[in-house]
Amino acid sequence: MDDVTRRKWDKVARNFEVMAGYGPEKRWAPYKEELFGKMGDGNILFLALGTGLDIPVFPKGKNITAIDISQKMIDQAQERLEGYDGQISAQQVDVHDMPFEDNSFDQVFTSCTFCSVPNPIDGLKALQRVLKPGGDLYMFEHTGSRYFPFRPMMNVMTMLTSRLGPDMNRTTVENVKAAGYELKNVTHVYLDVVKTIHATNAA
Repeated sequence: MDDVTRRKWDKVARNFEVMAGYGPEKRWAPYKEELFGKMGDGNILFLALGTGLDIPVFPKGKNITAIDISQKMIDQAQERLEGYDGQISAQQVDVHDMPFEDNSFDQVFTSCTFCSVPNPIDGLKALQRVLKPGGDLYMFEHTGSRYFPFRPMMNVMTMLTSRLGPDMNRTTVENVKAAGYELKNVTHVYLDVVKTIHATNAA
């Protein structure tokens, strides 16, 4: 397990919901609800759980394995985990070193995750291993921008934010393709910064 990343998120767990902000969660909730509404009846992997802010917009009755590198984050999520109307188990897991067998999951969902994974292409390849061939990857992510002045602004911001939390300038769509997925759809939710991504495991 990446102890540097684990410690970083352990440190912010107590104040994470203040840092994440209730305003953005309410703003993005309809888009997340639409994306998570694509959860099927098979085995679903969700990352990163954080404090469970996304659980209220999960569809009912699903079989979900939720992972996060920070046990302190998972501890903060307990009330939401217990209130979910379906099967959801939470485990402290580093995406780069998951204990799951190959082809364990029918779908993988992420939520503002790959702004923080230290080696994003390797992390996406690790997900590909546990996702069944042809299985769906659905992502709600914030990324870097292609446009001025946002691109240089986000590059500068990342010099500060990466120490306490996420990188602001990730090229997540390109990383998905580089990891070997077949890209199906990208929807811009806010400018070209907040977006949903749908890809399939081409392995």
